[in-house]
Amino acid sequence: MYRASIKNLIEWKLNEDKKPLVFLGARQVGKTWLIQEFGKSEYRQMVYINFERATALQEIFLPDLDVKRLITFFELYSNLKITPADTLIVLDEIQAAPRGITSLKYFHEDAPEYQIIAAGSLLGINLHPNESFPVGKVDFLELRPMSFYEFLLAMNESGLARILDEKLWDISPSFAEKFKEFLKYYFYVGGMPEAVAHFSQHRDWKTVRQLQNKILKTYRNDFSKHAPKEILPRINMVWDSIPAQLAKENKKFMYGVIKEGARAKDFELAIQWLVDSGLLHKVFSVSKPALPLVAYQELSAFKLYHNDIGLLGAMSKLSAKTLIDGNAVFAEYKGALTEQFVFQQLKLIEDLSIHYFPFDNSKYEVDFVIQNEDGEVIPIEVKSGENLRSKSFKLFCEKYKPKIAIRTSLSDYRKESWMTNIPLYAIEQERRNFTGARQDLAF
Repeated sequence: MYRASIKNLIEWKLNEDKKPLVFLGARQVGKTWLIQEFGKSEYRQMVYINFERATALQEIFLPDLDVKRLITFFELYSNLKITPADTLIVLDEIQAAPRGITSLKYFHEDAPEYQIIAAGSLLGINLHPNESFPVGKVDFLELRPMSFYEFLLAMNESGLARILDEKLWDISPSFAEKFKEFLKYYFYVGGMPEAVAHFSQHRDWKTVRQLQNKILKTYRNDFSKHAPKEILPRINMVWDSIPAQLAKENKKFMYGVIKEGARAKDFELAIQWLVDSGLLHKVFSVSKPALPLVAYQELSAFKLYHNDIGLLGAMSKLSAKTLIDGNAVFAEYKGALTEQFVFQQLKLIEDLSIHYFPFDNSKYEVDFVIQNEDGEVIPIEVKSGENLRSKSFKLFCEKYKPKIAIRTSLSDYRKESWMTNIPLYAIEQERRNFTGARQDLAF
C-alpha cells in the first residue's frame, strides 16, 4: 500500500544533516510496515530489532551508552557488518528498552554517520518514566491513519486519486457519485492499514469490524499496561464517553457526559494521557479569530476527536446498512462522522494550527478555524447534509471578512466571491491554502 510518508522518509535519508529519526504514531497505524518497506527499497541492508519481542535485549542500554559497544552488539545480533553509508538501523518499540531513547543523543553526538530510526507507540515514548529525552538531538516524523487519498490508492482507484492529486475540478463532477461511494466506504473502514488492506481484497464488512474491535481491545490493553494505575479507571471512562460526546449537537467536551457531577480536575490527567498517546486529539476554542490563534485559545473549552473514523464508528456500533441508505451516513450521528473525517484529513497537514470558534452566545459556531503560514485565519464550515445554509459561517464571513473561507460538503467544487465550496472527498487536497505558500512534501 502507498503511504505518503515514504517521501518524508526519503527526504530524511537525503538530508546531509540528519539526526536519528524518532518515528511516532499510535499502535496499528503501520509504522513497522512502512519502515521495513523503506529499508528494503532504499538501503542495501537493514538491521531490525523489536524490543517488545526480543525481551532479552531490553537491557542492552543499561551498562553504558557507548556507541561502539552498541554497534558491535547490533552487528552480532543481526549477523551483519554495519556500514554507515548503506545500512539502516531500526530500533522498533524502543520504549520497551530502558535508556534506549536516551542513547539516540550519543549516536547523534559521537557517531552521526549511522542512519538510525527509533520507532514506538506514543503510549510508550511520550510517557516513558525516568527517561531523558534527547531534545534537539533527534528528528521527528509522525504517522497517522491512512488518508482518503491513500485509501483510494489501496482500493486500486488510481483514476479518482489522480483527480484529487491534480485538482481536476472541471471533470470531478462526472465522478462525484463514485467519490461519494468510496467516501462512505472510508467512513466505515477508516484508515487503519490492516482494516483497509482486508477491505480492499475482500469487501468483507463483518471482518473489517472484527479487526477494528481487535485494535480497540489492543488500545484498552495498553491502557492497563502503560497508564498510571491511579488514573486508569478515569481513562477508561473518558475513552468510553467519546461517541456520546461527539453525538451531541454541540460537540464541546462536557464532563457531565462521563458521569453526573464529574469535574475537570478529576479527569484532566486522564484526558491528557489519551491525548499524549495519540489516541485522542484536543481542539481548543478561540475567543477571537485573530493571529496568533494560540494566543486566544480557551483552555477550558475544547472538543476531543478520535484518531480514526473507522474506530470511532466501531465504538459507536455504526451499522454497515447505514451505507446503503443514500447519503444518510454523512448526517448520521448528528454529523459527528463527517466532522471527524474533516478533522482527520486536516490533521495530516504538519504543524497546522486547528481550533474552532463559538460566537458569544454559543448558539452558533464555526466548525474549524485554522491559521496558515501566510498569516491568514481561515474558517472551515463542515456540512454533512444536503442543506448548505449556515448562519454561523455567513455571520463569521460578514463580520471578519477572511481572505479565504472554505465550506466543505457533498456539493461539487465551486468558487464564489466570499467562499469556496470544497467537496468533502477533496478537503485534504486544499493543503496549499492551509499551509500558505509552503508546498507540503507529502504530495
